[in-house]
Amino acid sequence: MIPLHDDNPTDVPPVFTILLIAACVLVFLWQISLGKAQERAILALGVIPSILLGERRLSPELALVPPELTILTSMFLHGGWMHLIGNMLYLWVFGNNVEDAMGHLRFLVFYGLCGAAAVFAQALPNPASTIPMIGASGAISGVLGGYLLLYPHARVLVGIPLGFIIHTARLPALWVLGFWFLLQIINTLLAGKGQGGVAWGAHIGGFIAGMLLLPLFRRRGVGLFQPARRNYD
Repeated sequence: MIPLHDDNPTDVPPVFTILLIAACVLVFLWQISLGKAQERAILALGVIPSILLGERRLSPELALVPPELTILTSMFLHGGWMHLIGNMLYLWVFGNNVEDAMGHLRFLVFYGLCGAAAVFAQALPNPASTIPMIGASGAISGVLGGYLLLYPHARVLVGIPLGFIIHTARLPALWVLGFWFLLQIINTLLAGKGQGGVAWGAHIGGFIAGMLLLPLFRRRGVGLFQPARRNYD
């Protein structure tokens, strides 16, 4: 399922949701402008578990920032156009309502903490890994976890690929995000330890962090498990 839009209005402009999307797009454009040197940028600014948690060190020409800071810088790098577009689509659809429920600055801190939790969820099970982790997926997974607690009954317009045809349907967010989380668990169980590719553990860690942090970051008076605010039945 591909989320396209939710029927959940907001009261304030999603300032940081838009700024985060813009920052990720600009950083990716910078990445691809590097050409072959893009790989060096990923090594320098992505999270490498064995360097963050172990005793390995990057060569001096690649050690542009301290290992701890790569937790932040890695969130703005992406591995390709589809990686970027998929992440930004999820952030656009679900981020505005979570930002609305928290306020701008709280949302930004929440986003960063979820991203950090996602990094450690992926790195701690395999601290000797030398594979760099990049992408906003972990932080955005936290946004999805927060959205699920806030608006499980909101309707989400999704595209469902059926061969060459994409069928659209409006489904409760509980179904859409519950299905998404189930896929992350299945893919984590199927993925081989130490292999490159999608950091499924980061998705799960970010999602759980978002659910745990959401009650602490929501504005006073914002309830959990809110009913749908619009209905298109």
